[in-house]
Parts: sequence; structure tokens; C-alpha cells
Amino acid sequence: MTVGKEWTEQSIQRIIDGLEHKPGAMLPILHAIQNEIGYIPEKAVAQIAESLLQTRAEVHGVISFYHHFRTTPPGKHTIEICRAEACQAMGCRSLEAHAKQSLGIDYHQTTANRQFSLEPVYCLGNCATGPSIRIDDDIHGRVSLDRFDELVASHQQDMKEVG
Repeated sequence: MTVGKEWTEQSIQRIIDGLEHKPGAMLPILHAIQNEIGYIPEKAVAQIAESLLQTRAEVHGVISFYHHFRTTPPGKHTIEICRAEACQAMGCRSLEAHAKQSLGIDYHQTTANRQFSLEPVYCLGNCATGPSIRIDDDIHGRVSLDRFDELVASHQQDMKEVG
């Protein structure tokens, strides 16, 4: 699961303090914050900028350049749809249209019930079995529209069993 975690300014500062001495520290800090919390909170931008003696605009520039970084908490599950050439040849465009319609969200968005976030990805290394998706850490190949719906339903079922 990729749930956004609680954080404090102190927890962000501990991450920054542990990495700010490294050359090119901004990317390791951003990765560490996102790995720990699930996204880069807006308030963290000021802390990172101040600690690295850079402007907030420079930090925002790095965050917005790399699509990997999120600025909002993710859903309970993150669904990534491979958009690389092999998956396109096997129908990922119709799969992504179906995913957007059935979830009611576009890429880089989270469902209203906060269960799913939808992200594009440009290769899952599963080219022989495209189209491929990843839900959290699990990669699924040969995903048809029906299989997508089954996978989403199974993860919704997980949520009912847990909560």
C-alpha cells in the first residue's frame, strides 16, 4: 500500500539533516521524504530550500520536472499503467482509457474515496506480457479490461476486509 503517512516538521528536518551533506542532495532528500511519507508536502519545500540554500522555486522546479514526485497524499493503492511501446502495441491506450473512466480520475489523481491513485509509467520491464500494470508492488501482465476490473475489485475487497 502507498498510503500517505503522518509527518511533522521535525520528521522532515531529520530526513534533510541526514542527507543535506551529500553532493546533489536535493534528489536524495526528495526521494527519502516521498518514501517515508508518500508524497512531498508543500511545507517541506520551504524546509528543503532553506536547508540547501536554494529558492522554493528551485525545489518546486525539481519536483515538477520529475513525474515520480507527488505533492498530494496517494491513495491506499497506486495503479501504474505502462505506456511504453510494447504495451502500446498490445492495447495499453484502451486500457488506460478504461482505467480512467472506471476509476473516475485522470493520471496523477486519486479517487474521492482515497483508495486508488492512477499514474503512468514508461516501462515495467514486463514487455513480453503487455499490456502491463503495477498495483502497489505487484506487476500484472496481459491485463484486459475485464482483468483490470477484477484486480481493482480485489483491492477494494482488501479494503473491506481490513477496515
